[in-house]
Amino acid sequence: MEHKKSLILDAAEQDFCLYDWLDVESLSRYERFADHNRDTFEGLTGLARELAEEYFEPHSRKADLNEPKLVDGKVELIPEVAVALDAFAEAGFMGATMDAEHRGFQVPSVVYRAAFMWFQAANVGTVSYPLLTTAAANLIREHASAELAAKFLPPMLEGRWFGTMNLSEPDVGSSLGDLTTSATEAPDGTYRVRGDKMWISAGDHELSENIVHLVLARTGGPGVKGLSLFIVPKWLGEPGALTERNDVALVGINHKMGYRGTVNTALAYGSGHFPGGDGAGAVGYLIGEAGRGLHYMFLMMNEARIGVGASAVALGMTGFLHASEYARGRVQGRELGSKDPANPPVPIIRHPDVRRMLMLAKAYAQGGTALILYAGKLLDESEAENDSAERASLKLLLEVLTPIAKSWSSQWGVAANDLAIQVLGGSGYVRDFPLEQFYRDNRLNPIHEGTHGIQALDLLGRKVLLEGGAGFAQLLQRMRATCERAAAAEPELTPLVSKRIDRLEEVTRQLWAAGDAQTALANAAHYLEAAGDIVVGWLFLDQLTALASTTQAFAAQKRETVRFFITHVLPRADADLDLLASQDRLLVDIDDALI
Repeated sequence: MEHKKSLILDAAEQDFCLYDWLDVESLSRYERFADHNRDTFEGLTGLARELAEEYFEPHSRKADLNEPKLVDGKVELIPEVAVALDAFAEAGFMGATMDAEHRGFQVPSVVYRAAFMWFQAANVGTVSYPLLTTAAANLIREHASAELAAKFLPPMLEGRWFGTMNLSEPDVGSSLGDLTTSATEAPDGTYRVRGDKMWISAGDHELSENIVHLVLARTGGPGVKGLSLFIVPKWLGEPGALTERNDVALVGINHKMGYRGTVNTALAYGSGHFPGGDGAGAVGYLIGEAGRGLHYMFLMMNEARIGVGASAVALGMTGFLHASEYARGRVQGRELGSKDPANPPVPIIRHPDVRRMLMLAKAYAQGGTALILYAGKLLDESEAENDSAERASLKLLLEVLTPIAKSWSSQWGVAANDLAIQVLGGSGYVRDFPLEQFYRDNRLNPIHEGTHGIQALDLLGRKVLLEGGAGFAQLLQRMRATCERAAAAEPELTPLVSKRIDRLEEVTRQLWAAGDAQTALANAAHYLEAAGDIVVGWLFLDQLTALASTTQAFAAQKRETVRFFITHVLPRADADLDLLASQDRLLVDIDDALI
């Protein structure tokens, strides 16, 4: 398909990933996706692009310059946000991946993810409201009772009620086992929730009739086993007949460096702030069993983590596209070795260091896109596969890849934006161009939904060890299978990937051989970064095996991007692996006073 050029996303790259490389059309073999084909997939991504260009991108800057504010106790947003979200919901995007029984379209997650990235690149602040809502709806569908699902899902999937995730507290960030928000059962079987929550994206606004808060609160003893999960709506009553304000109070708005289109709030539950509120607590409805709250919340958290990675990649890609266009038109300086002032200046894309920055930003954006969409297809296969053993195996592989998809993408997505600013020089630092906003928006992604360091601990301390290392072994097997397929056609690049796969396995085994978790995890961030580079190198190499059906021009560009990553970027994994293999304990043993 011919694509009109866009500075939001690279449609040709996305189509290559979906159809030539991942072969998403093959998902139609599953009963769940049997009604879909390439036409419906292209219709969804095409509609996403159209809405992103018409409703989302035009107010991105305005939302940044006019951040949410508190007026007479209510959150005030620019009106364009509501218009865009109405268009999003009317087009059916809220429930696109949901089951037909919930009036969804059962679209594969990988295709929906690709479509959603158009909105994230165009206006990440505005589209965060439906991102949170769909993730909350998926959790309710999966873990809540049929009665609760029947009440809350329809208005959420219609875009009339929005959702949130309430984990952190003012004195408790990522250490969820220390949460103090409490919930006690009432005589009518509901619960009364009391406590304070902090950093709650989309926590209060007037965009929807109701807000469905998913709140983690303590019902038992200390630690994560004492936590349960609750639906706590802003308004009580039935859809279309909301009668009473629940005791959920907006305490304040957090003013952010970027991502300003999404209001971020501090909330108080059970403070007695509203008429009828006696301080006994906000009314909450228990999801599933008491004491399993964090287990349930991981479904939403993992979906959000992939969404965060996708957001970072999308912003990185749009930044690269803007910088690339600028570099082709900006004339300055002369070719290396050309000292004659009579020679005409050239576009800055002719300068090797500008090319370095553009190629690096492009490699980060394309590598992250590959990682996110690969994870999306794994999710589809793990949910639609009939064979239970194969389904479990796919889920285990996805568990291993999720912290990499979240954190590698968010670490290097923002680096891509940093490089794009540098390509423009002084022009990149001013508001005449959107690159400085892309950077500020993207800087949040390495922080929320589990920081870089937390994802690293999760990967090395938990995910590679699950089921006796079965998921990690499966990842190694898939990577080596690609190397076998690519060896004959790519004799220069394949060994550069293959030897690092072997080294990753060796170092992983070394780290856990002594059974000393403190030493093994001391440099976990280096492990995540090395593993991420090697995984992306593998995916890039795999993409080279799928170029036969593409145009010559596209194949040539892809080949150079892959060659650049494997020869210029992947070698940095060696230093990370060397440090890990040394069992260095400096960060464990150093005295606080010396830091």
